[in-house]
Amino acid sequence: MTLPLRLHPDRLFPSDPATRAIARSLYETVKHLPIVSPHGHTDPRWFAYDEPFANPADLLIVPDHYVFRMLYSQGVKLEELGVPTVDGSPTETDPRAIWHRFAAHYPLFRGTPSRMWLDWVFAEAFGIDVRLDATTADHYYDIIDAALKTDAFRPRALFERYNIEVIATTEGPLDPLDHHRAIRASGWGGRVITAYRPDPVMDPDDPRFIDNVRRFCAMAGEEDSYAGYLRAHEKRRAEFREAGATSTDHGHPSAFTANLSLDEAEALYGRVTSGPVDAKDAELFRGHMLVQMARMSIEDGMVMQLHPGVHRSHNDAVRARFGRDKGADIPVAGEFVRALKPLLDLYGNDPRLTLILFTLDEDVYSRELAPLAGHYPALRLGPPWWFHDSPEGMRRFRERMTETAGFYNMVGFNDDTRAFLSIPARHDVARRMDCAWLAQLVVEHRLEEDEAHEVAHDLAYALAKKAYKL
Repeated sequence: MTLPLRLHPDRLFPSDPATRAIARSLYETVKHLPIVSPHGHTDPRWFAYDEPFANPADLLIVPDHYVFRMLYSQGVKLEELGVPTVDGSPTETDPRAIWHRFAAHYPLFRGTPSRMWLDWVFAEAFGIDVRLDATTADHYYDIIDAALKTDAFRPRALFERYNIEVIATTEGPLDPLDHHRAIRASGWGGRVITAYRPDPVMDPDDPRFIDNVRRFCAMAGEEDSYAGYLRAHEKRRAEFREAGATSTDHGHPSAFTANLSLDEAEALYGRVTSGPVDAKDAELFRGHMLVQMARMSIEDGMVMQLHPGVHRSHNDAVRARFGRDKGADIPVAGEFVRALKPLLDLYGNDPRLTLILFTLDEDVYSRELAPLAGHYPALRLGPPWWFHDSPEGMRRFRERMTETAGFYNMVGFNDDTRAFLSIPARHDVARRMDCAWLAQLVVEHRLEEDEAHEVAHDLAYALAKKAYKL
């Protein structure tokens, strides 16, 4: 039996009628605000060349680790989902077959944010009004495939349809930024900017690190020395700013920072770029370079983002066969108070620095992050991230952070996604959850309703623009 697909207009709002009415009122004022997406991983080629998306599977399944990690956990092989292999060995190439496997396992996503985002895409983007399952798989595929062949579903048209004011992609230090130059040369008015992610030349644990550093220095026309390496960062940051970048992003294993003397830093650089590196030197180099990135940010005005606390590619067998970013990244415990002190001793009181902190360890929300951001002028709190980019994750974040840090030491919402069509869905969830939280404060007489309207606007729009200098 075919079942209807309905997006309830009051989804995510409180069940209490009085509180729900206030949440509705708040949401009505923010639901149509432009989307500011200051950190994410969409492909700049989409916007540079505006080519149609190939098919439903390539758009919604193959590149989305949120989707295929759940299927893999239930025994579906990544080869069966068309995920490319490192060595080029064959995987499923029939997009309709991939879609059928996904549809047959769609009940696995019940209760997850992925289900909420995907249902939004199906209903709002493609106008589908029946639920996805094995019996409706072809119906879905045909509707989505036909839509993707129209101009209305090209990347630039979708950018404009969803009222995206600005979106930041994320590129590594060896990226030539050709796609961003192509966007600017095209004459299209959409604002797509980049962000500087220097991890490949800052993490000695990367197996390509030494070769990356050699290429990095050569790319910048600098000698392979500590001084030349720092100048290469400064030059590349300037080139990224020319491509619109206002931020850097650092995905380190921890928040550890270190302030080394010049002699110590030069000796450390020599060790990490000349041969096998032990764990202590790798962490020390990453920590010292975070301090150097903060120094450069004060000089050039770029906002820093720190995304620590993930065991990347935990599944060795999956990494060996399919590479990184294949759904096996797992959160680990975080620590910030001691880890950040060397950086904060130098720059934490300098209002010219903005360092936005993210975490996957909710235990540090109220114990460490909120008190730190509630004191140091340089610190701001990034929104709930990755595994916590969910209704309950957002609720826990607000409950544990707001009392100590307030709303204005936060940076609004960013979607941090590769899945382009999920962007408006994710922002809608965040706006609904913020309005639900604010409505609760109003009915408890902890916030006046006019103030709640101001905060709702700021959380949905203004704080991200301000924090990321957009």
